[in-house]
Amino acid sequence: MCRHLARLGPEEPIGRALVDPPHGLYRQSWAPRRQRYGTVNADGFGVGWYAAGDPVPARYRRAGPIWADLSFADLARVVRSTALLAAVRDATLAGADAEAAAAPFAAGRWLFSHNGAVTGWPGSLAGAARTLPPQDLLTLEARNDSALVWALVLARLRAGDAPAQALADTVLEVAGAAPGSRLNLLLTDGETITATAWGDSLWYLAEPGHGSVVVASEPYDDDPRWCQVPDRTLLAAHRADVLLTPLKDLSLKDPGSHDHDPVLQDPSLKDPGLGDPTGGLASARAEEPRT
Repeated sequence: MCRHLARLGPEEPIGRALVDPPHGLYRQSWAPRRQRYGTVNADGFGVGWYAAGDPVPARYRRAGPIWADLSFADLARVVRSTALLAAVRDATLAGADAEAAAAPFAAGRWLFSHNGAVTGWPGSLAGAARTLPPQDLLTLEARNDSALVWALVLARLRAGDAPAQALADTVLEVAGAAPGSRLNLLLTDGETITATAWGDSLWYLAEPGHGSVVVASEPYDDDPRWCQVPDRTLLAAHRADVLLTPLKDLSLKDPGSHDHDPVLQDPSLKDPGLGDPTGGLASARAEEPRT
């Protein structure tokens, strides 16, 4: 379990979204307001951000609680970015992977986080793991459920799936193999945010006039514009658009294949479009979210 957050918008210090708000991710590490599982997130933290002109994000991760890192406050004050993804961690199982187990996970331009837990781990995902190339398994960043879920998402992205399709298919594959799993996934490439609500809380705050959107496990303040994402829903966002699409509660016919029927309501998601996290699905305006 954890709390996570992704932001797109005008350049600002990363602490503006993580530390400054009265109930920001920093405070959520010891006093979350809407966390359903666990009470404190002290098993590591991480933040990834994008620098101007560089599509590959930088990361800062640590194995301990965010409040114990004396350098983070300075980092959050001076590092500026137009996009970030951050998380504070409550480990499902004790392990020896230290900061390698802390989100965000990364590959190329992607940053990823998983809030939740896979039931029956690791045995429940043995079949899914066998569908991955051996090299992917041998290079997992950590030996936890989140790292394997990320490997499943990444395999789909590399196969050409749009972000929305990659997250949706992975959630349904894992949920089919491990019923009862909590699978709130969060993905960004610095230009889009894609997320799922599956078993835990998810909210978003869109400010189209400022070209910004925040997607988070819970609101970081009491702004009435925060909108809750219904459970079993996919969210796809740009800086001014947010689209919510219900996920069909179906098991995949062949979890190891990328040739199954589309699992989202619109089959156009299988045809990725440039710059569109839904792969061509027409989006609803953020000021009029479709819920």
